[in-house]
Amino acid sequence: MSAWVDIRFLFESTCLNWASVPVPATSVIGLQWGDEAKGKIVDLLTEKHDIVVRYQGGNNAGHTVKFDGRTYKLSLLPTGVLQSHVKSVIAPGVVVNPLALLKELDGLAAGGHDCSSRLMVSDRAHVICPWHLLEEAALEKSRGREAIGTTGRGIGTCYREKVGRTHAIRIGDLIVPEVFASKVRQIVPFKQKVLSALDPECPVMDAEQIIAEYSAAADRIRPMVADTTTYLLDALEQNKWILFEGAQGSLLDVDHGTFPYVTSSNSSGCGIHSGSGIPERSIVKMIGVAKAYTTRVGGGPFPSELDNEIGNRIRIAGNEFGTVTGRPRRCGWFDAVATRYSARISGVDSITIALLDVLSGFDEVCICEAYDINGRITRDLPSRCEDLAAARPVLRKVPGWKEDISGITEFSKLPPTAQQYCRTIEEIVGRPVEFVSVGPDRAQTIHMAPRS
Repeated sequence: MSAWVDIRFLFESTCLNWASVPVPATSVIGLQWGDEAKGKIVDLLTEKHDIVVRYQGGNNAGHTVKFDGRTYKLSLLPTGVLQSHVKSVIAPGVVVNPLALLKELDGLAAGGHDCSSRLMVSDRAHVICPWHLLEEAALEKSRGREAIGTTGRGIGTCYREKVGRTHAIRIGDLIVPEVFASKVRQIVPFKQKVLSALDPECPVMDAEQIIAEYSAAADRIRPMVADTTTYLLDALEQNKWILFEGAQGSLLDVDHGTFPYVTSSNSSGCGIHSGSGIPERSIVKMIGVAKAYTTRVGGGPFPSELDNEIGNRIRIAGNEFGTVTGRPRRCGWFDAVATRYSARISGVDSITIALLDVLSGFDEVCICEAYDINGRITRDLPSRCEDLAAARPVLRKVPGWKEDISGITEFSKLPPTAQQYCRTIEEIVGRPVEFVSVGPDRAQTIHMAPRS
């Protein structure tokens, strides 16, 4: 069966009673520390959906998508925005930098894809303002060697404002000129005092300049703004097919990830419902995506990390540099302990193994199947960051393969050792492998038939 297998077939083959199932809504979730190549799977599935929803995060995310022979790097926009038949939605759980949003839209328009007419932005989404970027930079600077490794785009500080409520601005406020101007004039003097205390060298903000710049952006964004929650609920009742696109990865979830080295939103499957307004029971299929190895950006514990020539070889072969920041990613063997945890909390039905081709050429590959924490063997991800930092990987060795697998389209045609590697991941993680990606193009995707 080809990678283009009809998504309806996938549902029909996995649902016990298809007639009793509500309108199908699918979600694609990253199972590691982000950068799992979710964009390709979302793009693959988008063709069979009517709506694609981005429900959390901001322009700190990065998706690389090949479309019509060209490569596009998306950040804030949903991956489905390139498909002309699809409505793309930025839901309430996303934090939006209006200037970054327009820059991304303008970049696509310059490449022949004017997507603004098929993009919908929630009026409940919160706005990233200049003080959020300045405050995040000051906080990271104050942490010194303990810096979390944020992208510096004001994501975390905007989410903090959202929870704090006092100085929060939503898209619905941005598009009402007098409301937005009033809020900025109230907030800027307060924030300037805070920023000066955090960093005496912090630049001075000009409230009127911010109002002018953001108001110009608001004029362009206003036609895209809507009550996306009602729109999505109506779409379910109208039998529309909806695809939910996660940003970052489950291990970066603010509640369930490797805190404090996490993002500021629920980036696991737990965030879909709060971030979009769609009830949990409406999600019929959850697909988890994991690389054939593990990567991480910034600080934080990484038990299976390979800070050596092997890790660098994986980094070069996989082009492991951030889509948004360009930062080199830390690389290591596949961490099945962490991936199993993510698969369980997100409730995924199946997993996708991405970038399997990157491991071609190794005599031997390894999978972290357990942790040794101060002499105690565990197959569970510890909740305390200090315990994870003390963890040493218990590795299961699997024979490698020398063949170039990038042109293979059937699982049975993969080298036996590559098949064994995938089946071992399947066994330890406890979820069936549904897709295997062996290259960046759509055609370089193997769909595996359900196992009896």
